[in-house]
Amino acid sequence: MQVQPYLFFNGRADEALAFYKKTIGAQEQMLMRFKDNPDKSNAPPSVKPESVMHMAFKVGDTLCMGSDGMNSGKTDFKGFALSLDPRSEEEAKKMFGALSEGGKVEMPLGKTFFAKAFGMVTDKFGVTWMINVES
Repeated sequence: MQVQPYLFFNGRADEALAFYKKTIGAQEQMLMRFKDNPDKSNAPPSVKPESVMHMAFKVGDTLCMGSDGMNSGKTDFKGFALSLDPRSEEEAKKMFGALSEGGKVEMPLGKTFFAKAFGMVTDKFGVTWMINVES
């Protein structure tokens, strides 16, 4: 059994997937739009046909999933963070810088007593990331 994050981007799933491909090397596994759903009977009336009903993408060995949710345009990711463990400080700096574009640095990337480099950033979609290069 595994725990896999499922993120609701509320109308920004396409944008988020493209951003994560560019910033952290995410690899799209699948993407289905509401218009391609074979069972149209349960589609919420507020959802546009082009909206992402379900997507799956890998970040390293981890499968993440997501959708456009209810297309409110407002994401609300609270009470958790996703943690990345790049192999080097250089890779960490690159990821941290890319994820912080349009986002907010919560804790600058730097050396700590437990890591060669550790930092926290909330990206432009509201997802908080912890980047940790082990000592």
